[in-house]
Amino acid sequence: MSAPHPASVPDTAGSPVDREALVAAGDLLRALAAPVRIAIVLQLLEGDRCVHELVGSLGVTQPLISQHLRVLKAAGVVHGERSGREVMYRLVDDHLSHIVVDAVAHAQEGRS
Repeated sequence: MSAPHPASVPDTAGSPVDREALVAAGDLLRALAAPVRIAIVLQLLEGDRCVHELVGSLGVTQPLISQHLRVLKAAGVVHGERSGREVMYRLVDDHLSHIVVDAVAHAQEGRS
């Protein structure tokens, strides 16, 4: 049995999803496909954070956190806003956090 052609995959309302939307979804999932980026999203789900707070809570170096934040920002997952000398990061959309929370819950269920 072959997979449906991407241009003919129905959305939740039953109408076809265009190829651009599928490519954008793939780009989003690729941006989320790293354990540190998943952890960052989970942290931001609890509230805005600056880089040094993420470094402290995740135990990852500042350059690595900054690199992952750049990927998430480029993908439209997070937004950074300057507050004095720091940049506070927040999630752009709550839907994104649901994707990550559901993926983590699914992974944990599979290990039980």
